[in-house]
Amino acid sequence: MRTFQYERATTVEAASANAGGAGTRFIAGGTNLLDLMKLQVETPDRLIDITRLPLNQIEQRPDGGLTIGALVPNSDLAADERIIVGYEVLSRALLAGATGQLRNKASTGGNLLQRTRCYYFYDIATPCNKREPGSGCSAIGGFNRILAVLGTSEHCIATHPSDMAVAMMALDATIVTLAPDGDRRRIPIADFYRLPGDTPHIENVLTPGELITNIELPPPPPGRQTYRKVRDRASYAFALVSVAGVVDMQDGRIASAALAFGGLAHKPWRDPAVEAALVGQAPSDAVFAAAADALLADARGHGSNDFKIPLARRTLIATLRDLTGAK
Repeated sequence: MRTFQYERATTVEAASANAGGAGTRFIAGGTNLLDLMKLQVETPDRLIDITRLPLNQIEQRPDGGLTIGALVPNSDLAADERIIVGYEVLSRALLAGATGQLRNKASTGGNLLQRTRCYYFYDIATPCNKREPGSGCSAIGGFNRILAVLGTSEHCIATHPSDMAVAMMALDATIVTLAPDGDRRRIPIADFYRLPGDTPHIENVLTPGELITNIELPPPPPGRQTYRKVRDRASYAFALVSVAGVVDMQDGRIASAALAFGGLAHKPWRDPAVEAALVGQAPSDAVFAAAADALLADARGHGSNDFKIPLARRTLIATLRDLTGAK
């Protein structure tokens, strides 16, 4: 690990105002950043410790939704009664991620900002456009079993690792930020992440020094919720495919559906065409297959991850059977 300057922020405003430099990083739980620093994938000149800031509360909003502080630990968020009752998909997703020890340290804001990555991203001896733009993508033509089949480019096929962010996508969360100039933004999570294109090293729309302060959830949605994660082992494994689903049934038909997917793309994936194929329909395998066709219309495997395409189809259909009560 290279040497760096360390300082502890005393206010939210000071944290952001002092973090405008390109070599500065915020640190909270450090569950991703410290690993990357040890491997010299990330080599910040300066760390700003934000762990003492008053951003660790979950508050009820007048509209019935919740405001979640960026420093709320993943374990606390998963165990909060309001989350379990009103946002079951989020609690399930959090409990499906990492280990209990990591969930105790990992922060809500930090979880959203995990680096989208692959095996080669961690190996500084191999080319990686995310580490060194223009150097190439070793995963294309290399070992890519857990990597993306949707939204890829010739420059990157890495996958976003967060389970929590997939559930947040299905729930239409909003990310609240503070920039060094004092500007506050409310960014819908659907607009927060970027696909790789020709700049895979730019993963989201944050500007230098912009700090996530809160995440807002709208009022609990109607219907049934679930999170289904398919992975190689039962603990501490990234999703091969995951589905965060919220489906409301009325008079035997699907009145509304919100579906987001993990393990398939460079960001948590949500496609309106999938939901449009379901709304207004009576549950059936034919309807579910049409939704899977919409999801996978542009899917492309890269060799050892080809299996993800039929796996995603089966996982979506199984999730929809569960959510709709279909036999």
